[in-house]
Amino acid sequence: MQQITVGDYTIDLVRKDIKNLHLSVSPPTGRIRLAVPRYLDEESIRRHIVSKLDWIKKHMAEFEQSERLPLLEYVSGESHYLAGKRYLLNVIPNSRINKIELRDDRYIDLYEKPGTQASHRQHMLQEWYRARLKVRIEPQILKWQKIIGVEINDWAVKQMKTRWGTCNIRAKRIWINLELAKRSEDCLEYIIVHELMHLLEKYHNEHFKELMDKFLPDWRERKLSLNKSLLSHEGESH
Repeated sequence: MQQITVGDYTIDLVRKDIKNLHLSVSPPTGRIRLAVPRYLDEESIRRHIVSKLDWIKKHMAEFEQSERLPLLEYVSGESHYLAGKRYLLNVIPNSRINKIELRDDRYIDLYEKPGTQASHRQHMLQEWYRARLKVRIEPQILKWQKIIGVEINDWAVKQMKTRWGTCNIRAKRIWINLELAKRSEDCLEYIIVHELMHLLEKYHNEHFKELMDKFLPDWRERKLSLNKSLLSHEGESH
């Protein structure tokens, strides 16, 4: 991968078949990535980066100041989130079966067989999250396909490090990040609308933003709330 250094920042360059430049700052390392059209020369790229230095500094500062989530150990008393609400994990060892249940709108009870390792608890929770997220996604997709006037062929859930969702326009397939199981319904709805909107507009340009304003007027507030989780900071440049 090509890299370019401007001032104090080293930026990863990715050349793609696109019209616009796409700049992003992503955790966990604060990686700066710039997707550029294949034909664009280095001098033009440098000028563009210089013009965006204030944007980069702002988001790098937000990245440094954001509250970092603690490393999970999957033990009793640990905080876990579901649909935007905080729960306490309660591990119940030496059970006859492995299962997970919500209790008193406060606890996630994780029943485990003898000898279960923390890594398996993590896997159990991920699959539990996956099942719950799928139940939430389907009605939102059915609802918004009708409102927007588009139709996808397929959708699925997967773990992603730097994106909340993706859309394969040609295949009419969207992917939703498993981490959205932990976020509020407003945040999930925003991502679903965002990805469906790509069937009307491929790029994050002004037309895309106009469409988002039309169908989901408060999308900017939802995006800000979602990105406080530190998954990513992204920006669109033209």
